[in-house]
Amino acid sequence: MKILVIGSGAREHAILHSLAHESGAHELHAAPGNPGIAALATLHGIDPLDGVAVAALATTLGVDLVVVGPEAPLVAGVADAVREAGVPVFGPSAAAAALEGSKAFAKDVMAAADVPTAQAYVCVTLAEVEAAVDAFGAPYVIKDDGLAAGKGVVVTSDRAEALEHAQACLAARGAQGRVVVEEFLDGPEVSLFCVSDGTNVVPLAPAQDFKRAYDGDEGPNTGGMGAYSPLPWAPAGLTDEVLERIARPTIAEMARRGTPFVGVLYVGLALTSRGTRVIEFNARFGDPETQVVLSRLRTPLSSVLHAASTASLGGLEPLRWAQDAAVTVVVAAHGYPADVRSGDPIDGVDGPDGAAGLPGVHVLHAGTAESDGVLVASGGRVLSVVGRGPDLAAARDAAYAGVGRISLPGSHHRSDIAAKAAQA
Repeated sequence: MKILVIGSGAREHAILHSLAHESGAHELHAAPGNPGIAALATLHGIDPLDGVAVAALATTLGVDLVVVGPEAPLVAGVADAVREAGVPVFGPSAAAAALEGSKAFAKDVMAAADVPTAQAYVCVTLAEVEAAVDAFGAPYVIKDDGLAAGKGVVVTSDRAEALEHAQACLAARGAQGRVVVEEFLDGPEVSLFCVSDGTNVVPLAPAQDFKRAYDGDEGPNTGGMGAYSPLPWAPAGLTDEVLERIARPTIAEMARRGTPFVGVLYVGLALTSRGTRVIEFNARFGDPETQVVLSRLRTPLSSVLHAASTASLGGLEPLRWAQDAAVTVVVAAHGYPADVRSGDPIDGVDGPDGAAGLPGVHVLHAGTAESDGVLVASGGRVLSVVGRGPDLAAARDAAYAGVGRISLPGSHHRSDIAAKAAQA
């Protein structure tokens, strides 16, 4: 199969890594990609937000499938342009991607589909925010209504900090500014990807990610500092419950509205004392959970993505999974998630003495670039180091052994990814 993947992060690298390691050769292309992806696919320097350019490239290459990775191109309608060109595409339309592009829209869909989620107020003024946070009490949960690269949510017991974040969100979007104030959901969090062809829904394996920047869940929210799968502590039947109570009703509601959802519905969950609740929906694979989930998938990923994009998911055989475990640790640049420093050289990734040379380890690029032939940091989350093993403890050891081989001045990473689960 000839496949074009849109995006340049570790999520897209993980997708291409899975596709490249399937039996039978695929012809892989990526736009714009990154230096790590370049080892697996032919890169094309187009704007991933330009639907016309993406559709033209797909048509020129004669690809069998386009996979749109990040949220911004989906919300911008890139998948729509590719579909209009007659090319199968994995990724929702702009209208369906509003499940991620607008927290308020997602809440409306959940209410219509009777999906269990946190109570919430949609606010357009600071006065409305103040009334909402006082109604719920601490901890306060403030969400930017639009896309914010994984950093639009603040959870804090400091009322002033909550209001400051809300004011910043409102000001940044001008007259269109809205924030969602939610009740706080207690309990552990779980991520579950559900692939849909607009009608049928197939769940992948659950994972858990780590949003805070520092050990012990301290520091500001980030796009994710690590993840692991499987979840040995998760309740039996969790996936079936999410499928029946959340994913299928949501997909049915989207179809009822005339905006069928084709792609992957990321369901962010809290296992609260009152039952399972949805924290958020995303309209694409989550990063860094994708890195561990896809590393355990044994069914060819290409068959899953193509079936979803051609309304044939109902005929897909049950997914097969490896029995082992996977852990990914994100190596972040100096200053992340605040003032990120770019240009620092990266060493120790490839070669027999590098992280990727270790048994059970592979490294996925996110914020990297090449400068005069040297690999350098070019973003906040620079690399995802993935370790595999027969259990979480072994997978964790492999991932951290890989991290130990990498040199990036001023970088930081969490040292407690999957630690509690591995000890259980």
